[in-house]
Amino acid sequence: MILDLNEMDKASVYHTMTQTLVPRPIAWVLSESVQGALNLAPFSYFTAVCSDPPLIMISVGKKPSGEEKDTFLNIIEQKQFVIHIADEQLAEAVTLSSKTLPRDQSEVDLCGLQTVSEAGFALPRLVGPKIAMACKLHNTQTMGALDQNLIFGQIESIWIDDHVLAEDAQGRMKVMADQLKPLGRLGGSEYQIFGNTLSVARPK
Repeated sequence: MILDLNEMDKASVYHTMTQTLVPRPIAWVLSESVQGALNLAPFSYFTAVCSDPPLIMISVGKKPSGEEKDTFLNIIEQKQFVIHIADEQLAEAVTLSSKTLPRDQSEVDLCGLQTVSEAGFALPRLVGPKIAMACKLHNTQTMGALDQNLIFGQIESIWIDDHVLAEDAQGRMKVMADQLKPLGRLGGSEYQIFGNTLSVARPK
């Protein structure tokens, strides 16, 4: 089968991309409004961009109404956010947090989650995820006919649960994927949960 994306409508293009670009890591993003309400939302258009400086990127679309999403507005106004890497036990909460709420209501409360303050973090992190990254806004770009917002964040601090850490053969820190059990996004409402790992030697 050959699919010509130039001949598809926008909804079909989106569906095709999310069905074929799999699995995708999920950035579970906590941000704060100027009124102090914590917003929480998942984004699977998410990747690392650069290591010097340490930059990540999330792509944020619009609300069904066409308005900017709270995550984007909060980050633009407050210049900071926290990205969490959720595990399989948090799949239902991740999905629930995608619900559109009034800006003064918090998805953290909706999902029955707790937060904790962490040294080096301007915002609190969620209790539950085993990795949290404190980020500051680096810059933004707007792409495409639908004005998709790309947010580039510079990672300032990373909190990692000690229970998922080990040491590799070179004495470096190793995050054990079988303990982290990261959640990945597939097409539609499907998720990938942690399975088998495959280690392949790098060419010398």
